[in-house]
Amino acid sequence: MLFDTHVHLNAEQFDEDLEEVISRAREAGVEHMVVVGFDRPTINRAMELIGQYEFLYAAIGWHPVDAIDMKEEDLSWIEELSAHPKVVALGEMGLDYHWDKSPKDVQKEVFRKQIQLAKKVKLPIVIHNRDATQDIVDILREERAEEVGGIMHCFSGSPEIAQECVEMNFYISLGGPVTFKNAKKPKEVAKEIPLEKLLIETDCPYLAPHPNRGKRNEPAYVKLVAEQIAELKEMSIEEVANITTENAKRVFNIN
Repeated sequence: MLFDTHVHLNAEQFDEDLEEVISRAREAGVEHMVVVGFDRPTINRAMELIGQYEFLYAAIGWHPVDAIDMKEEDLSWIEELSAHPKVVALGEMGLDYHWDKSPKDVQKEVFRKQIQLAKKVKLPIVIHNRDATQDIVDILREERAEEVGGIMHCFSGSPEIAQECVEMNFYISLGGPVTFKNAKKPKEVAKEIPLEKLLIETDCPYLAPHPNRGKRNEPAYVKLVAEQIAELKEMSIEEVANITTENAKRVFNIN
C-alpha cells in the first residue's frame, strides 16, 4: 500500500474528473493521501474533501508566495480548523525566493508564526522551500521546530542538507523529480538517506514523474516515485511502499 503525502486534489485541474482520479489512485494501491491547502479557497476545499472521503486527510497553512496577504484572522482560522481530527499537519509553509510577490521579511514572519502555532496545537509542519534553503534551516533551528518535526516537502537539496533536516526531526519527501534523468541531487538523497526517514509524494497536479513529465500529475503516479526509490536503493517496491507508508502514519499520527 502507498501513501501520497502531498496532493492538491483541491486544485481546479481536478474539477472535471476528481472521481476518476481518485479511482485510479486506489487501483494503483494508494491507501491514504494528504490534501494540502495553502490559502482560503484551497483550505476550504481540502476541508470539504476530508469530509467526503475517509482515506483523505488535510494539511492546512499559508503559502510563502502569498505571505503578504495573510492577516491575523487567517492564522486564527487555521488554528480553529486544526482541531479537526483529520487535519494532520500545518502547511505548506516556508520560504519561496523564486517569486517576488511577498518580501522576504514578510515571508519569514509568516513562517515563524506558523511554526509557533504548530507547537501550540502540537501538529507537525510541511515545509515549502524554493531557493531559500539556508534561511529555512536557520529559522527551523531558531524556532525549535524539532519539537513538532514534520516534512521537507518535494526535497531538492543536497544529501548533507537532508541529513541536517533529519537530525531536526524532519522526514525527507521525494516526488516526481527523483525520476527525472537529469535530477542528480534527489537521486543522491534517495540513495543516502535511510528509508526510515523518507516519504513519497506527487505534489499533483504539478511535477509529474517520468514518463508523464510535463503532463498533469495525479496520485496514482506516486507508484512511479516508489519504483524509482526502490531501484536506487536496490530494494523491492513492496518494501519501499510499506516503510514509507509506516513513516507517513507516524509523522501524521494516523493509527
